[in-house]
Amino acid sequence: MSEPVLDEGYERGLKNRQISMMAIGGAIGTGLFLGAGAAIQTSGPGLIACYAVAGAVIFIIMRALGELLVYRPVSRSFVDYAEEFLGRMPAFATGWVYWLMWITTAMAEITAAGLYVQYWFPSIPQWVTAAVVLGALYLANLISVKVFGEFEFWFSMIKVITIVGAILLGLAVIIFGWGPAGEQASFAHLWQHGGFFPNGGNAALLALQSVMFAYLGVELIGLTAGEAKKPEKVLPKAINNVVVRIAVFYVGALVVLLSLVPWTEFHKGKSPFVQAFDAVGIHGAAGIIQFVVLTAALSSCNSGIYSTGRMLRTLSLQRSAPKAFGKLSPRKVPAASLSMSAAVMAIGILINVVVPEEAFSYVTSIATAGVIWTWGVILVCQIRYRRKVDAGELPSAGFRLPGAPWTAYFGLAFLALVVVLLGFSEDTRIALYVTPIVGVGIVVGYLLTNKKQRAEEPVG
Repeated sequence: MSEPVLDEGYERGLKNRQISMMAIGGAIGTGLFLGAGAAIQTSGPGLIACYAVAGAVIFIIMRALGELLVYRPVSRSFVDYAEEFLGRMPAFATGWVYWLMWITTAMAEITAAGLYVQYWFPSIPQWVTAAVVLGALYLANLISVKVFGEFEFWFSMIKVITIVGAILLGLAVIIFGWGPAGEQASFAHLWQHGGFFPNGGNAALLALQSVMFAYLGVELIGLTAGEAKKPEKVLPKAINNVVVRIAVFYVGALVVLLSLVPWTEFHKGKSPFVQAFDAVGIHGAAGIIQFVVLTAALSSCNSGIYSTGRMLRTLSLQRSAPKAFGKLSPRKVPAASLSMSAAVMAIGILINVVVPEEAFSYVTSIATAGVIWTWGVILVCQIRYRRKVDAGELPSAGFRLPGAPWTAYFGLAFLALVVVLLGFSEDTRIALYVTPIVGVGIVVGYLLTNKKQRAEEPVG
């Protein structure tokens, strides 16, 4: 039996349909729509197996989080669990790492939005679009959680409709021979042209790092517990559907795309979805996908503003951030922490002015390391929680991680493998350089915060 839902002062304004769609859309980003072309060029059809294996690990992580959420559904989520099961230092690190992860992700996404808008309006400077996007989404989050939820619902709906449409059109081409690609489309493309792993297993293995980060954001559903209606019922249902979403939107989409045309025709810099629409004779396919990836960027930035605002308030309530960030506005949103987070995100606008060409790659390295840490903490907390349940010290949540604790150990081993693989690519190696710097900063921050707390505590 789980503990009762705690009142954290938030308005329970997120509806079931919004949380369900957020859970679907959270796992769909620009990595699938735009970045899959480069991964296919490197791995061939073997990329399907990479997404399937990585998706299984993501499901393990989400079920581990779900077990903790049912045990104690709070929007402080993994930070609260880290403090309970690991101690204050890991909780401090987790909160700030997650905050930094979404700050840098939002910087990257407003940068991406600036690039996407130039497809239609090349004369508009990249930084102008970045500023407009950040300002508009900040105001939406400031109004109420209902506005945030509605924005996220429709952003996710656009992505889902696009993928489902591409899958159905692709199947029509393959099965019924419709469109210009009807004669050559075949499921046999998956094993022809060099086999399922045409560049060898090592190439597919190296793709795991980019594949894992395509799933960044799925854990965001854990932060909605404090603002969801009936979270003890809604959240487990949304988490259980993760497997279906991954199977359909990632594995299913890639199977269809790679059956339409040989994998050798996919290249870096061109969306595989553009080729899918071209194959069925839809003109303006590039414009359609450009609009969708813009939507994906807006969705990610919207989620970043929401999550950083809640996380900064959590840190404040745990005395790991200034007290002012713990307050709620009359609309029951953490206005002060939202404002601070948006102000830091605005650094991304400056980066777009100074180094527009390198902006995207510069600000994603911290997010890379941050999501690995967060997912790892979730798994370790679930292991510690289950040990306490087995010892009779805590009540069982009734929503167990299947195969625990071995599935949790497998998830941790897989994340460790991804960290090792980061060192094999020049594009991701920078994450290994940035991580120790961030770590030192967090340790210093923790020591200073702890010192201040001890000084404020009454003697005796």
